[in-house]
Amino acid sequence: MLFTSYEFLGFITILLLTYYLLPKKCQWPLLLAASYLFYFFAKPVYLIYILVTTVTIYFAACRIEREAGTLGKTGFRWLVLCLILNIGILAVVKYTNFMISNINGITSAFGGTRQISFVSLALPMGISFYTFQAVGYLVDVYRGTISAEKNLFKFALFVSFFPQLVQGPISRFEDLGKTLYEPHEFKGKTLCYGLQRMLWGYFKKMVIADRILVGVSAIIQDTAAYHGAYILVGMVFFTLELYADFTGGIDITIGIAQALGITVKENFHRPYFSKSLKEYWRRWHISMGAWFRSYIFYPVSTSRFMQKFSKFCRRHLGVSAARHLPVHLSSLAVWLATGIWHGASWNFVAWGLANWIVLMVSQELEPCYRKFHKRFSIGKKPVYRWFQAARTFMLVCCLNLFDCYSSVKDTFRMLGSMFTANNWNILWDGSLMTLGLTAADYGVLILGTILLLAVSLVQRSGSVRDKIAKMALPVRFVVWYGLFLVVIIMGVYGVGYDASQFIYNQF
Repeated sequence: MLFTSYEFLGFITILLLTYYLLPKKCQWPLLLAASYLFYFFAKPVYLIYILVTTVTIYFAACRIEREAGTLGKTGFRWLVLCLILNIGILAVVKYTNFMISNINGITSAFGGTRQISFVSLALPMGISFYTFQAVGYLVDVYRGTISAEKNLFKFALFVSFFPQLVQGPISRFEDLGKTLYEPHEFKGKTLCYGLQRMLWGYFKKMVIADRILVGVSAIIQDTAAYHGAYILVGMVFFTLELYADFTGGIDITIGIAQALGITVKENFHRPYFSKSLKEYWRRWHISMGAWFRSYIFYPVSTSRFMQKFSKFCRRHLGVSAARHLPVHLSSLAVWLATGIWHGASWNFVAWGLANWIVLMVSQELEPCYRKFHKRFSIGKKPVYRWFQAARTFMLVCCLNLFDCYSSVKDTFRMLGSMFTANNWNILWDGSLMTLGLTAADYGVLILGTILLLAVSLVQRSGSVRDKIAKMALPVRFVVWYGLFLVVIIMGVYGVGYDASQFIYNQF
């Protein structure tokens, strides 16, 4: 039951009506039942996985809290055992066939003929999101930063809260728990704001992302016909599609939660206005970045091994190396984990390494940047800031190519073709009309992209919804009803309408 399906719209309508009609003490139990029903509709067998995660982490957290303050290491053992179990489940269902493929490849390279058969395992919807969210909760309980939730059913709601199951964000217990369980009065403004946020998400997803997907698919699937300048078009198209798809899904998630009176943290902060890749990753998928910093970067960088490595560098390589190399090594662990998290493919490993290399080189060159800007005042000019944003956007586009093709070899071959194939005439000779997009499609995409940019610019001075809410009623009606009609009329539905899956739903 995808967010863009008719079934889901009926589901959320019935839920909202029931939510505010029932006694307030029944609201969070209703959300728990709705979340499990939502997951049941995805595939009944998925419930087994989420139940195992919920029950094991709940009891481990309670046991760890009881053991806190004792001299033994029982709490640590419970933490390790529970992490091995739950991360292990995620690894098995998501990466088994990837490992088999690599083992078969190594065997063939050494002349072996025996091949291991691939296995058919159900990959539960959003397993990475709810596993990471639950694991983060367990680690926080172990660290003593939060108290363990004593009510199993309340904890089950935290893990399974259905708007987040599709593609996040990855919430922390102390943030989501503040409004998830408390009773909520019906407030017309809160409901309207939530529905407006959902409508904006549907516009991004159905009018922009699903429309431009046609062109992206055409370029990616035929590498013989589409290379050179087509790759530039494809990577820009894909980057726009990824933004509209992912942020559109998050808008729907936050909108549903807001309509229910629940606060879910923002996951994006105008990422394509970033002036560097480092800034981009502070603005893009914020909850994921925060999770990897808290639960991988800091533990690795403060580990005994890293302390010994830092001392080794200081003795043999100097103070500067001791200050930088442990940070780079910890960052490498984060980016390898981030790449693997995104997908069971060497392409994503290469994507993670590429991000790490760019960030590491940029960090090492920061003294040079400071000297340059100290000598020249160009950095204070608006034109230069726009240049930085455009440069970062194109860098992100290039990195996104790893998400498009099936192998690292194809990715580099297609990227290289931009500089070797002399076919730039396709940008103006009508060749782009062969991608499955009509002139009307391009018109909608151009106007939609301009609207996205305009809204982002306006948001720099405050909430767009707040600004619209202060306008006269006829103006508000035209804005929101007009956007509704745009989604209904210009949304990409397809024959019989089969909603395209959100890109991050696979994670």
